[in-house]
Parts: sequence; structure tokens; C-alpha cells
Amino acid sequence: MSNLTRSGGISSWSIRRPVAVIMLSLTVLVVGLFSFDHLRVNLLPDIIYPDIRVRILEPGTPANIMEDSYTRQLEEQLAITENAVRIQSSTSEGRTAVDLSFPYGVDIDQALQDASTRLDRAKRFLPQTDEAPIIYKRDPSQIPLMELIVSSSERDSIELRSWVDYELSKWFLNIEGVASTEVGGGLVREIQVIVDQEKLAAAGYQIDDIKTLLQKENTNISSGVLYMATRKLSARTEARFQSVEAIGNLPLSESDPQGASSSLLLRDVAQIIDTHQDEELRIRLNQQPGVKLSIQKQPGANTIDVAYRVHRQLDWFKSHGLLPNDIQIEVVDDQSVYVSRALKNAAYAALSGALLAMLVVYIFLRDIRRTLIISSAIPLAIFITFFIMGLGGISLNIMSLGGLALGIGLLVDNTIVMLENISRHQTSKMNNDGNNNKDNDRSPDTTAATQAAAEVTSAITASTTTNLVAVVPFLFIGGLIGLLFSELIITLSAAIIASLIVSLTLVPALGARIRQAPVTPSEKNKPSIFKTIKDKYVALLQLTIQHRHFVLSIFISALALSAYLIADSKVIFFPTMDEGKISVNISTERGTHLEEMDETLKKVESLILQQPDVETAFVSSGGFVFGRSQFQSSNRGSISVQLKPLAQRNHISSKDWIKKLKKQIKKMQLSNYKIRMRVKGIRGIRTNYGDDDFSLRIQGPEISVLAETAEKIIELIKDIPELSNLTHSYEEDNNELIIKIKRQRAAEFGITATDIGEAVQLALNGQSITKYLDGDREFDIRVRMKRSEIRQIRDIENIIISLQNKRSIRLFDVASISINPSPGMIKRDNQLRINEVSASLSADTDYGVLMDKVFERLQALPLPEGYTLYDGGTLDSLRKSESKSVTLLLLAIFLVFVVMAVQYESLTNPLVIILGIPFSLIGVYLAIYFSLDDQLSMPARLGIIMLAGIVVNNAIILVEQIEICRQQGLNIIQATTEAASLRLRPILMTSLTTVFGMLPLAAGLSEGSEMLKPLATIIVYGLSFSLLVSLLVIPLLYLLLHRKDANA
Repeated sequence: MSNLTRSGGISSWSIRRPVAVIMLSLTVLVVGLFSFDHLRVNLLPDIIYPDIRVRILEPGTPANIMEDSYTRQLEEQLAITENAVRIQSSTSEGRTAVDLSFPYGVDIDQALQDASTRLDRAKRFLPQTDEAPIIYKRDPSQIPLMELIVSSSERDSIELRSWVDYELSKWFLNIEGVASTEVGGGLVREIQVIVDQEKLAAAGYQIDDIKTLLQKENTNISSGVLYMATRKLSARTEARFQSVEAIGNLPLSESDPQGASSSLLLRDVAQIIDTHQDEELRIRLNQQPGVKLSIQKQPGANTIDVAYRVHRQLDWFKSHGLLPNDIQIEVVDDQSVYVSRALKNAAYAALSGALLAMLVVYIFLRDIRRTLIISSAIPLAIFITFFIMGLGGISLNIMSLGGLALGIGLLVDNTIVMLENISRHQTSKMNNDGNNNKDNDRSPDTTAATQAAAEVTSAITASTTTNLVAVVPFLFIGGLIGLLFSELIITLSAAIIASLIVSLTLVPALGARIRQAPVTPSEKNKPSIFKTIKDKYVALLQLTIQHRHFVLSIFISALALSAYLIADSKVIFFPTMDEGKISVNISTERGTHLEEMDETLKKVESLILQQPDVETAFVSSGGFVFGRSQFQSSNRGSISVQLKPLAQRNHISSKDWIKKLKKQIKKMQLSNYKIRMRVKGIRGIRTNYGDDDFSLRIQGPEISVLAETAEKIIELIKDIPELSNLTHSYEEDNNELIIKIKRQRAAEFGITATDIGEAVQLALNGQSITKYLDGDREFDIRVRMKRSEIRQIRDIENIIISLQNKRSIRLFDVASISINPSPGMIKRDNQLRINEVSASLSADTDYGVLMDKVFERLQALPLPEGYTLYDGGTLDSLRKSESKSVTLLLLAIFLVFVVMAVQYESLTNPLVIILGIPFSLIGVYLAIYFSLDDQLSMPARLGIIMLAGIVVNNAIILVEQIEICRQQGLNIIQATTEAASLRLRPILMTSLTTVFGMLPLAAGLSEGSEMLKPLATIIVYGLSFSLLVSLLVIPLLYLLLHRKDANA
């Protein structure tokens, strides 16, 4: 130890310069307050998943055509993107989504740029689509900050959608922090040119003539510049359609057999209608139809601030009369509400913990002035931490706030040790001297304070360092766990370092100035509760020392049993965070009309809204739309239920609410419908490749074999009680029309497969040809056939195909039509087809045990040649996290040992301290059994690692005091007993302040506390039991490892 440390070092300087120390402390408070005001606020740390998605929409195109024409091409090009490690896709009717994954730590912006370059190359091989492919990062910042439902008492769905698209959505784009808006639902205006194929063929025209006419006539072309004598004028042709009627008045030229020409207008062969696109999706909020507007914030923006600005903008529009009287806007989802509640609860837990810790300190000290000195460590350390958070770009979230809340008890540990030692030295000196010597330059108080500070500086530094080295390795774990918990570790570490600085500066400076009154003989003889406790403890310790081998054997036996039971606990990834969000998904047979699906949804919606705990029910019929994600299928629907806050529903969990609703839905007898209900997970946290709790993947080439294999798997595992809502990707078959071309006949007429395909497409879906400009709004002009004329297969067979010689034929002349089954969805993993068997899990299932049970049953299922079965990702992530947790725990213990060995220049005493760590597992098991429902989650594992650095604090204080007593001439047993007696009060105080400081977080009674409750609970139980270990086992271990000295 250096001379600086032995002489008191910074503590001695602080005692001499109290004014400087106080001014510096006030400066820290001001700077910290300024930093706090500028911290971003979010629910979770900035989790940037290394995933990119490319999405293509082509309505009406069957899934297998989408796979062949789009998915395969995209996969081939995107798979060779630099650093890409996995490529997955999901293809359904009219939609392809390809996901590209990269390793954690990759610059996702650069990856997005590289993938965009690959997409540009892929576009050369893709068919033309109405909507260009979009590419974006799949990270939580893409989750909408807020979703609004806009309804009107006067406007129809077309007018409402147009108003939201072109007015309301634009109002929010200039708000600071808003990145984009997305609109879904309602009816999109469209100008349709409905061709009469009979009249068109009679006039000798083809559909291509109509398409070419619309494209060439609806244009404004720059025509150059006219240079005049004194000025110049630009020229342009003005031919954009000025009205819907103008489209119908477009002239067609017709030549009769005699060569005379007559005028034929477009309206003579087609009907021009100002209407809407086909309705694919219906949206309602609490039974009120409307249009959905999603607002996305910019990455890194403050969630609460941006939401506040959006609400303020809406209020401003209302107050200034800019919002039409017929418009109603309801908030269906607002992330800031839950974020605000969760952060307030975390702050409340921190404040409650601080008050409880101070109460413990006061009970022991019975001195309000000294209690306030110790209390000063908390705000100072917290504001220093805020400053560090600001420098590091760390947001205020439940993890960073949780780190502060967890550290509240730890923050006062060093100050307690320092002030208690100063107080003891001052009391001892005063009692020895009788009263203060006022003639000295330095009073006995400051002299005693300097000596006391020098005595414990080493122990304080060692204990702080061990706290840090136990958790800092967690920063290097990487992956999702590292992203999620790194800010907690950083804030906790910063707070601990800050508390060390405060304990070595402000506490000695103030503690030295407090006059300690001498203890009078009457007070000395007055019995006290603490003296009684100390006397009984010393007697117990002496008895324990006499039977040391028996006592150690009892503790070792309890440790062995606890370790076995911990290993047998249920292993889960994360505890469930109950935001009160329920997802109800309903599906039926493919081909079901939207109207029929919507009627069923209305029945379920009505039942849900009758439940007293429901706040809102958002219905999406015919698919879903969520920010940039959208999926359309008339046989599907979803209801997003938001329950009231936990306190307002008598703390009924979301899973219990689902159980109750399932019983009521069964009575509705919806036999042809599949209804899946689940609690929505933590926003932005994914532990597997898909979205379900449980996932198994079968990989192979043939869809029929994949579907058959999945059915067999479900049959084998369906009675496993932990699994519910079992389904697979190909469970819903679809039917499609197959137009098989008679190539010889088609060649005789001079037409190609493309000509036939376009003719059928025009009849069924039409084709968007150009845009109609109405003011500053653009709408599609679509050429199609009359919907009422195409109702049966024979109607398609009778489609007229015009030939070049102005003759025409029917489709049945060159093609035959049949109905074949086809998959509703095709999933692929690394460019190979897969079928995903998915399910929901019962509350906090041990995933590892479940998968062992599943694979044991599947041993009876031989897979076809060329097919493989593997886990959907959760099991692999869980096993990796378990392995990393064990590695980190061992690394933490090793680093703690290294720090102490360097500190003491010895191996024996550090070994004494290290051997006390495993006994804390007894307390860990008690926590798992009594408070955590026998579950060992990732936060609980982090708690065990943190515990390894915390429990050594008391042992360090005790062992260092034993060494001091031995240097004063006491034998080893006397020194051990005397040191334990002297350090009983600081050990009790530091342990109890830490425990009581974490109690509010460990109670986990409020929203947002679920993630940190296991961590805090492990530390509370572990540290509580380690208090017994420090007071009884550590002295025995010291005697055991120094038995040569005892025999000397």
C-alpha cells in the first residue's frame, strides 16, 4: 500500500479543506441536474437488432408465384451481402418479406447500405410491381410510438382515408423527433377504367391500346425554351387529366372498310368510375370504424417528449379549429404511457429504498447529523451518475434506473464504514482524554478522523473494486443480454465509483467537524439494545469457534443441497412483463369472404368489451397493419386488447384474464374458427427467429411432405400440458386457379404466355396504369374488367383476347383452367423451405426441460430422407446464455480474488474471503423457492454474479480488522473475536441498508418491475444469508486457513 493511502491520502486533504469539498460537491449536484434534464427517456435501452427486412407487395399473386418470382431472386442477391449470417423469408399471397441477419456488433447502417445495393441489383430480375420494394432495419425503433384511430360522423371511408393520408399524417412530420407516419385501413380512392371487352373487340382494339393511350395522354412534357428579344419563356405541353370526365372523353380513331374515319371515345368502350380500391382490411376501435395512423419516432428520440409533442400538436389543432368538427381521434396505443408509469415506479422504488436505508442508519447511529452525512452519498452519487450517463449517451430507462435503484443500498456502504470508524475513533479519544485539547492546531476530532480514514481506506477501496470487477465482465457478454443489461451495469458501476469518491472526500470532511460528546460513566453503564446484541453475538461466536468443524459441516451440507436444488430449478429466459396487452388472433378456412370474417370478429369484439378490465379493443379484420408491417388475408383477423393498469384490475395478470375469456368464448361455439390468445411480449425483445414462444422447424424441399411431417409432430406433442395453440405454417391450405396454356394453339394465334397472363390479371385485379392528379393529391388510374362479369370460372374462360389482325378469340381457345390446392404461406430459412410448428407456452415454462420432453417424444418419428428438424432459436439462445452466465460467474470470482491478492499482497486472506462466496447460494435457493416460483431467469443469473462481488464486502472489513488486532498483539482467536465484536455494527449496517434499499424493487408490485425483480430478490436473500456467513463462517475459515498461527 502506498504512503498516500496509509497517510489518509485524499481523505486527509478533504479533512483539511472542507469548504473546497463542499463547493465541489455543490458543483457536481448542479452539473448532474443539468445532465438529468437532457437525458433521453425510453422503456428499454437502445436495442439495435442486426436485422434488415425487404418487403414487396403484389396483391392477388399466389404465394408460390411470389416465391418463384420475388423471394428466390431476393434471397440469391441479399444472401451475399457482406457479413450476413442468416437469411429468412415469409411469403404469402401478394406479399414477400425477406429478413437478413448480421452478427451483433455490426454497423447496421453500413449493413443497410450494403443490402440496399444488393436490392438495386435484384430489381433487374424482379417483375414490375405497383409498389416499389422497401427496405428497413428491424429494430425496436420501427415499432410505432403511437397509434391513432381516426373516425368521422359525416365522411365516407374514401374521403376519410384521403383526409388522413394527405392532411392529418402530414401535420406530425414536422414535429421534432417524429420520423414517419403510416396509414392503414379505410378505402383508398381510385379511378377505374372498366373495359367492356365485347365493345372493345368489336371496335378492333386491344387492352394494350387502352393502356398505351392512358399513359401517353396523361402527361405534361417540358418542351424547351423560347428565346425572345427581351426575355425567354419555358414551354410545356399541358395534358394531365383535369377531371374524371376528361378521361372518358379521350378520342379513339376508327377506320371503316371504305377508309373513312369516325370518332370513337374511350367512354364508348369503357366505363370511367371514381371509386376505391378493393377493400382488403377493416379497422375498428371499440366498435367504431376508422382509419389507423401510426407515428414512428426517430431512433434515439425521447419517447415521452415526442409523445407529449404529438398530443400537444393535436390539442393545438383542436383549440384553433383546424380539426374538422366531424373528426374524432382516439389513441389506441401510446408507448409513453407505459414508459412513464414504469419509470415512475422505478424512481419510486429507488426513493423508497433510500428512505428505508436511511431509517436503518438512523436506528443504529441515533444521530440525525451523522445520518444526514451518510445520506449525502446518495444524491451526490446519483447526480454524478447522471453526468456520466449524459456523457455516454445512456437513456433514462427501466434498466438504467434499475441500476440506480439496485445500487441505493450499496451507495451508503462505504460512507457507513468510513463514518462509523471516524465516530469510534473520536469517541475513544475523547473518553481517553476526558475532553478536547483546544490548544492544538488540529482538534482531536480531526486528528481522530484522519487516523480513522487512513485505517479503512484500504478496506473501502478493496470492497468497491470487488463490486466492480464482479459485474464489469458482463459488459462483454454481447448479444441480446449484453444490449439489454449493459446500461444497468454501467449506471450501477458509475454509482458505486461515485459513492467511493464521496466516502473518501465529503464524509471525512463533514464527519471530522461533528463534535462527539464524551460518554459519561452513567451513560457507559446504561444498558443498550445493541450492546446486548453484541454480547450475545460474541458468546455465539465463541461457541461456534469451539465447535468449528461441526458448524462448517452443517453449512457445507446446506450449500451442497442448495446447489443441487438450484440446478433443478425451472430455467426461463426473461420473466413476463405484464403491460396488459393481449393479442387475439382468429382464422378460418381460406377463401372466406371479408364480410363473413368480420361478422365473427364483431361477436368476439362485443364479448371482450363487456369485460370490466378492458380499456380498449382494436380490431383488424382481413389481416393486420402495424407500422410498416402489414398482412392481408380475408380469412384472418385480430383483436388487440389493452387491459386497464394492473392496480385498476385488482392485480389480475394478463394470463389469468386470458383463461377467463377462453371459457366464455367456448360457449360461443365458433367451431369453424381457430382462436389463439396470448400475452404480448416485451416490446422489441426477441429470443428466437420467430414471434411465438415455442418453435420447431422442419426443413426440406416439398411442401406436402413438410405439412404431413408437421401434422405428425403436433399429434405426438399435443398433450404436453405446457403447450397450447399448436399450429404450423402450412396448416391453412389455399386453392388457386391454374391456367394451363395450350402452347400449340397459342402459337397458331401468335400470342404468348405473357399475353394470356396479362389478360387474366386484367380481368381479376386490373392494372394500375397512371396517376390522376386532383389538386396536390395523386390517385391510381386502374384498367380492369367489370367485377360483376367475372364471378365463375366460365367467365374467365370467356375472356376475350384481341389479336393483331383485329380478330379476337376466347381464353378457352388457348388455355384450360383448373382448381389446385396451394400453400397459404411459404417460409424459408437460408434459402430452403421450412415448416414451422409453433405454440404458446404456459406461464414461465422451463424451456430446456420442455424441449427435452419434446425431442424425447419425437424420437418415435422417423424423418423422410433430405429433411431435418431443429429448434426455432430459443433453446440455442438459452443454452448460450446459461454457458455465458457460468463463465461470467467464475470470471467474477477469479477477478475478485486477483484484486484482493494484489491489495493484501497475500493469498491466504483473499482465499478466506473467496471461500465465503459459495455459501451465498443457500440464500439464492431460498429466493428462488419462496419468491421466484422456482424459476431461474437471466436477470436472476445476473443477480448471482453481482452477489459474488457484494457479499465479500463484509468479509473484507472483518478480515482486515482481524489483521489489525493481531498486529496489536492479540493471539489469533482473541483477534478474531475482538475484530468481529468491533465490526459487528458496520457489518450489520452495510448489509441491512443494502437489503432494505433493494426491498421495494424485490417486492415487484408495480408495473415495469418484472424484469428487475428476480435480480433484486436474489441479492436481498443472498446478502441476508451472507450476513450470517460473514459473522460466523468467515471467522471459522480464517482460523482454519491460519491454523499454523493458532498452533504457534
